[in-house]
Parts: sequence; structure tokens; C-alpha cells
Amino acid sequence: MNPARIIYCNLAGLVLFASWLWLSVWSLLDDHVFWFFNQFITSEHPIWVNVLGAVNTRYFDAASLVMLLGIFVWAISLDVRPGRLWRWLGVGLTMLITAGLLAVATNRLPYGHPSPTLSFEHAHLLSDLVSFDTKDAAKNSFPGDHGLMLMVFTGFILRFGDRRPAILSAIMVAVLSAPRVMVGAHWLQDVYMGSLSIALIALPWILCTPIAPRCVKGIEHLARHLHLPGTCYAKG
Repeated sequence: MNPARIIYCNLAGLVLFASWLWLSVWSLLDDHVFWFFNQFITSEHPIWVNVLGAVNTRYFDAASLVMLLGIFVWAISLDVRPGRLWRWLGVGLTMLITAGLLAVATNRLPYGHPSPTLSFEHAHLLSDLVSFDTKDAAKNSFPGDHGLMLMVFTGFILRFGDRRPAILSAIMVAVLSAPRVMVGAHWLQDVYMGSLSIALIALPWILCTPIAPRCVKGIEHLARHLHLPGTCYAKG
């Protein structure tokens, strides 16, 4: 258990949340970021419009999942300890359970707001300019669900993986969450205040306590008990 890390992360999350409650900086940033990108969502910028539309489709979401899976496989390959496959199966299952519980909890938050494209009457809608299905609006965009799931993934790679895939996964948080903000489906605050503050407050209680390691070890122990292939006690 690492109480100092839990305290620092929780304090950072609370400070971030307090900055949203008591300062107007997030509203200013939200407006400036939205209108900066929205001015280019017009028929005068067809290449940009189609690129932005493509990275906000379900197909790109699937491609993003493949990218994360690649990082996960890379992290496994860098683990040279015996029984690594069962260890990382435990990491993956614990991560999925954590992500699911956070998704349920955030869906029950008493606060929410519509995306900027639904908040401004004269906003340009990407869906009016492309011939395929793309996401450019949400009735409740707070917090950023994609951003939060990316942060959960990064947190687990930071806790259990090598530094290199952890750094790459942290970069992917910004890269893969940006399209929703650029198109106006999320405010900037939805990801970089809402998702990030939730991650900073909730994840340390899973990753910096015995909860996650014990879940992972439980999978490893079960695999050894059943004498499954790939465990460090399996006989060749």
C-alpha cells in the first residue's frame, strides 16, 4: 500500500474539481476551444471535415481499441517473469471490472450537461457535412466516458507494466480523446476536469492498495492450482 501516492493523487483530483467549482477558467477554455475548432467545420474545409468525421466513427473507436490492445501486448512481452500470461490476464480482468464499475458510478452522477454542439444555436454540426454516421453531439457529455476509460487503461499499465508502454498509453489518452473535443461532442472540461479528477480520486484506491494486486494474484493462484499451461509451475 502506498498512502502517500493515494493522498497526492486525491489532492490533485480535488484541486482540479475545486478549480471547476470556484473558478471561471474552465468556461473560458471550453468556449475558446470549441469555437476554435468549430470555425473549420464548414464546407470550405472538406478534407478536414471528412478526417474529423472519420475519427469520430465507431470504426475509429474499434481501431483505437486495437491500438490499446497492441500496447497491452507490448507490456506483456516486456514482462520476462514466469507465468506472465496469467498475470496479465489478471491485470486485464481487474482493469475491465474497474472500468465497468466506474462507468456505472459516473452514469449515476447527479450532474450532467449537453455537449457544446447542443448548447450553441449557431454551432456547425459535422453530421450535416459528411455522408456517413459520425458522433458530434451528446445529450449528457459529462464526464468524458472515452477519456475516463483511457485513463483507467493508462493507470493499470503504469501500475503493472514497463515505463515505455505506460508513457505511450498516457500519450494515447490525449490523442484518442481529442477527436470528441474537436468535433464538439465533449467540452474540454468533460475530459480534462471531469474524467481526470474522477481517475485521480478513484484509481489510487484500486491501484495503490492491495485490491488490484490481490485480484491479479488470485488469477495466478487459480491457474497454478488448476495446473494450467503457462503457469510457473506447469510442467512441460
